[in-house]
Amino acid sequence: MIAQPAMQTQKEQRVNWIGFLYIALTIAFTVYGQMVIKWQVNQAGTFPPETGEKILFIIKLLLTPWVISSFASAFIASLFWMAAMTQFDISFAYPFMSLSYVIVMVLSIVLMGEHFTWNKLAGTLVIIAGLFIVTRN
Repeated sequence: MIAQPAMQTQKEQRVNWIGFLYIALTIAFTVYGQMVIKWQVNQAGTFPPETGEKILFIIKLLLTPWVISSFASAFIASLFWMAAMTQFDISFAYPFMSLSYVIVMVLSIVLMGEHFTWNKLAGTLVIIAGLFIVTRN
């Protein structure tokens, strides 16, 4: 006789959705932080050639409210990641973090005017295909 898969209880199904929400929030806060840092670096201008000027440039960036918010966002992302780890094995959950690369790439093209290339598209499709393959049982 073939064993029947156990039916998931309503609580187990809810826990999975909560886990996916935690992963999505981890990704959202990670993407926010990366986009804000790039935006602020672009606003600050070119990196100075002299060491002392480089240090002042970085300190000035570190003290801007937007960059501080990006660091806070990274901290919040880590809290959601810890929550996600209570719901899934890391080998299942971690591949979803590759979506942050996909989202950042799309947003960098749309919001920051970075160049689209077919290689970027191909690489992104490979990442998405890999995500589907890795997360299948």
